[in-house]
Amino acid sequence: MSGDLHLTDARPTDPVSLVVRRRIRPGREAEYEALLTEANALLARIPGHRGTGVVRPPPGEQEYTLLARFDSLSAAADWELSPERADWLSRIAPLVDEHVSFEKQPGLDFWFTPPAAARLRQPPRWKMALLTLAALYPVSVSTSWLFGEALKPWLGHYPMPVRALPQMIVVVLSMTYLVMPAVTRWATGWLRR
Repeated sequence: MSGDLHLTDARPTDPVSLVVRRRIRPGREAEYEALLTEANALLARIPGHRGTGVVRPPPGEQEYTLLARFDSLSAAADWELSPERADWLSRIAPLVDEHVSFEKQPGLDFWFTPPAAARLRQPPRWKMALLTLAALYPVSVSTSWLFGEALKPWLGHYPMPVRALPQMIVVVLSMTYLVMPAVTRWATGWLRR
């Protein structure tokens, strides 16, 4: 990942996502895929790394998107300044036809960036907050009912922090992988206006 964009509105402890788009030279995809696997292993060793995603190009196109999430700006900087990253970048250089874009996205902004966007641009924060609230409310209410009432016979005797953990896992996973992707696709027109 290359680029030197800086976040001016993020605190060092805010979560951050690095999003990099590259156009790979035709016929070099298998080599790039192998180096992506290696990058995932390198990233997994960085303290504060929270996951990596790859959006592969549709047939006939060459643009890959790599998303790396970190729990803080300083954790992302540790990766950006690491010798492992520098070495990895030097090895992918012959495979890359064009560096398309590099973005640092604070907080949960990655939920609001469509994978196929030509340029990463977030909607106004008030729209992101409103849409997140509208999506989170029913998920939160339903999981509160599930863990407070339906599962009470099995979980009721545990202290509240222990009971809250599985509920939070369900909320975060459903918001990240089910609800927010669907809601942002549905609200794309409104978010872009």
